[in-house]
Amino acid sequence: MKMITAFIQPFMLTKLVRAFETLADFPGMSVTEVQGFGREKAHRDAGTQHSRLEDIVDFANKVRVEVAAPDAMAEDIIRTIAQVTHTGNRGDGKILVWPIEAALRVRTGEAGESAL
Repeated sequence: MKMITAFIQPFMLTKLVRAFETLADFPGMSVTEVQGFGREKAHRDAGTQHSRLEDIVDFANKVRVEVAAPDAMAEDIIRTIAQVTHTGNRGDGKILVWPIEAALRVRTGEAGESAL
């Protein structure tokens, strides 16, 4: 099993959801609005000399999409995210992938990939 986390442009979310709906047995997703910066760096208030969080005034708005996927689906999901959200411009986002050691569906007690 894999945890796939993508940070994408907010305007790409609807397009990505529609693409996920075309994948057979898509396991579902979680979405969170987030802010941050990458190589572009965050901008600080001009009058500030310290690096306190409250002094940062220009984080980029992103959407964090998380998908817990069976191993057999992971590459299709990653490819879908990359193709759908690509614009070729700075700030297109990132996709991170790591292994899931265990999963449990609380309602039914199913474990492993069947819990996804």
